[in-house]
Amino acid sequence: MSTTKTYSITTLHLLLLLTVFQFGHYHSVSAANSLISTSERDGPCEEITIPMCLGIGYNMTRMPNELNHESQEEAGLEVHQFWPLVEIKCSPDLKFFLCSMYTPICLPDFQKPLPPCRDLCRRAREGCEPIMTQYGFKWPERMDCDQFPVQGGEVLCMDQPSNSSSTKAPTTTKGKGGKPCKPGSKNCPSHTGDQVGGGGIRRGGTVDISGASGGRDCKCHCQQSLVSIAHWDNVSVAGVKGCAYPCKEVFFNQEEKEFASVWVTLWSGLCAASTLMTLTTFCIETERFKYPERPIVFLSACYFLVSVGYLVRVGVGHEQVACERVSTTTGATESIIRYSSTDSSPCTLVFLLVYFFGMASSIWWVVLSLTWFLAAGLKWGNEAIAGYAQYFHVAAWLIPTFQTLAVLMSGAVDGDPISGICFVGNMNMENLRTFVLGPLLVYLVLGTSFLMAGFVSLFRIRNVIKKQGGAGAGSKADKLEKLMIRIGIFSVLYTVPATIVIGCYLYENAFHYEWLKSIVCPCYSGGPISYKVRPLYSVLMLKYFMTLAVGITSGVWIWSGKTVDSWRRLWRRMFGRPDMTGANAVLIKGGRKGKPQPQPPPPPTQYLMASSGGAASLLGPTPGGGSVASASQHHLHHHVLKQPPLSHV
Repeated sequence: MSTTKTYSITTLHLLLLLTVFQFGHYHSVSAANSLISTSERDGPCEEITIPMCLGIGYNMTRMPNELNHESQEEAGLEVHQFWPLVEIKCSPDLKFFLCSMYTPICLPDFQKPLPPCRDLCRRAREGCEPIMTQYGFKWPERMDCDQFPVQGGEVLCMDQPSNSSSTKAPTTTKGKGGKPCKPGSKNCPSHTGDQVGGGGIRRGGTVDISGASGGRDCKCHCQQSLVSIAHWDNVSVAGVKGCAYPCKEVFFNQEEKEFASVWVTLWSGLCAASTLMTLTTFCIETERFKYPERPIVFLSACYFLVSVGYLVRVGVGHEQVACERVSTTTGATESIIRYSSTDSSPCTLVFLLVYFFGMASSIWWVVLSLTWFLAAGLKWGNEAIAGYAQYFHVAAWLIPTFQTLAVLMSGAVDGDPISGICFVGNMNMENLRTFVLGPLLVYLVLGTSFLMAGFVSLFRIRNVIKKQGGAGAGSKADKLEKLMIRIGIFSVLYTVPATIVIGCYLYENAFHYEWLKSIVCPCYSGGPISYKVRPLYSVLMLKYFMTLAVGITSGVWIWSGKTVDSWRRLWRRMFGRPDMTGANAVLIKGGRKGKPQPQPPPPPTQYLMASSGGAASLLGPTPGGGSVASASQHHLHHHVLKQPPLSHV
């Protein structure tokens, strides 16, 4: 991408920086001068959680910082306002300069503050100030470079050795054989004692108080945010054996973790309520739900039990479900995420509810699409489809049983550090591909294929009706169009969330190893793209929402006046005088004792009846008292009359 195109894309982003630079004017120079304070800080070292400052070469900081931010959350809100400038890479030193101010490095044996060096500030300013000036902004006063210590002076400061020259005239390091090389690569000569991680602590360019005798230590090892455990060679994080992932997610702060818990609880509760409404309506008026619509009821039942699995986690607790306590190398006991569960613990129960019934719901979606295809494409009546109901049940319950047994026998059940449930593929991407992504893709493709074939048939029938014309053709076409709209809405409400969930799993599968490697390897940055070193919080929250969204929207098919009438009649039957008008014949059979109900009058002879479906078709009166005048009309009636009732619900 050219420079001109880059600047045009980021124009809007740069305008957002007005708040940042206006904010800087409210801070006095005296407050900024606190950056070169020599007083010791007694706060404990803590892992960096600000996304922009992950993977910069060191991973521990100390709060409050010299800008008087009491927590990383407070510092992160301010430093992330500079993200557009970092994103356009106006200076390769800007990101390190900002992070050295907002998340200064913390060394256990050195308590004094370590501000950025003056040269580091000037390089960042020289690269970015021209762009800021172009949009009418000034370099913030609180970042005045003259306030920072000079490299080689009495005060230690932070610098990036690899970018020691000006951004306007960068120098190229020559490696072995005179070939250009990138700093830190094997082809480059090493520099002794001039950096710690990705940055250096400079005094005259030679001082390294971190204790490293050579260049930075890039060896991957179990960091402080992880748990080092003994005698667990089969547990590893990004290839580091004996290292385990903690009970809760390390990439997010406490506020994000609490919101994730509320988020999952909210949608699982709504899913349970919506699906319970659908199941109760089915129990009230079972005869309304005939094939091909009846699989919707079983799909709702599956999602109800999936939501129960999430709610069990809410009741029992995150640690009791997704975590286990182990002994560390220091002899202490800490909670780590479950890497396997084959016993009768709450983890296994939650896994069975979420995985088994989640897969069963996907198969019921395939069955639903198949029955719609049989009714619309092959002209099967509801009784003919119902004759194969036992085969539908065998497939919908037996296939997930085999899948679940395979997961349990392979010990692939593991905990989710974000939602706190037990599933498969949270920590092992191979298991995610085998037991989750593969089946979901197959079920989605099969269901969508049957669905599209059914729509093609419905469109063909609609066109035939309109071409034939005749009395009532417009009404019949309108009814068919309404049915197609309802089926289309329900299909979108399933296929869109299912596709998004698969996309989220693909995102996790693609970058999960990169995220873990950025924790255990100090020198690993994952490249310039930020989502490689930290998962996008919004994507993970979207995954949990879409996982439960189908259950919430499964009641769309029953959202009609008939459902309201069914509940009203049930209410009157339970708490008031029954309605004896005959409209509640499904609920109250036989009426009052000794008074037989009047039989409805027979339909007029000029209306045709569907012999195969057992219910009246959409056709109205036909010319000639129901006779078919030509072969084309006979084909049309035969084509439409065998349709099942197109709107049972």
